[in-house]
Amino acid sequence: MLPDFNLHTHTFRCHHAQGEDEDYVIKAIENGYKTIGFSDHAPYIFPAGHYSGFRIDIEDAQDYADSIKALKNKYDGVIDIKLGYEVEWYPMLIGRELDYLKSFDYDYLICGQHYTGNEIESWANYTGHKTNNPEDLDRYIFQVLDAASSGEMAYIAHPDIINFKGDKGFFLDRLFFLVRELRRIDIPLEYNFLGYTDRRQYPSDDFWRMVASEGNRVVIGLDAHKPEVYEDKKHLEKMIAHMAELGLKYITDVNEILK
Repeated sequence: MLPDFNLHTHTFRCHHAQGEDEDYVIKAIENGYKTIGFSDHAPYIFPAGHYSGFRIDIEDAQDYADSIKALKNKYDGVIDIKLGYEVEWYPMLIGRELDYLKSFDYDYLICGQHYTGNEIESWANYTGHKTNNPEDLDRYIFQVLDAASSGEMAYIAHPDIINFKGDKGFFLDRLFFLVRELRRIDIPLEYNFLGYTDRRQYPSDDFWRMVASEGNRVVIGLDAHKPEVYEDKKHLEKMIAHMAELGLKYITDVNEILK
């Protein structure tokens, strides 16, 4: 059975996604989705002078929230539309950031940890880049665990995004620690469709076998950066079959995530 909801959808405001907001909604409806959640890369309150370039600009933040809420009203009774954000857990900045985002009256947050540290620091590591540094790995793990423990996140997006290329035995040990701790916290983990179709370093079979053995809750996230992703049932079915081979079951009721 294919999922009838997706909570990981981006918009053109993040500078690397395509299509109008309503295009995503229409494609979701046409392909049998009952819930679509927009969770574009959150506008972030940084110190003066820092610019991310891969997220909603501060000056576009209100437009994003207003657009999704307007679509929610327009399609009421046809499809359930949620306003969310994908946000990084930056230790020195997250408190102010959460206060800022709450001013938009969002429905949910997901954690997508694209940098270790606080992004603004010269040593901050982009988690998709290859690293041999055990400190990068541990920073990633503990920032994700802080986010998961906060009670602010609906789930962890692409939890296996960290592209560690050091000692594999050490890496697997640390991943197992992460999986166990996330199971203890009992927060869902996202099996990422974009990573699967793009053949990125994630989803990692090693990671997801650990998830299956520990019994973590799993959610499928399309990570849609263009509306047509909602109609790609061929690759979604293939991914779900692979998930079954790994021993994974996924959440089918959106209310299990958005409580």
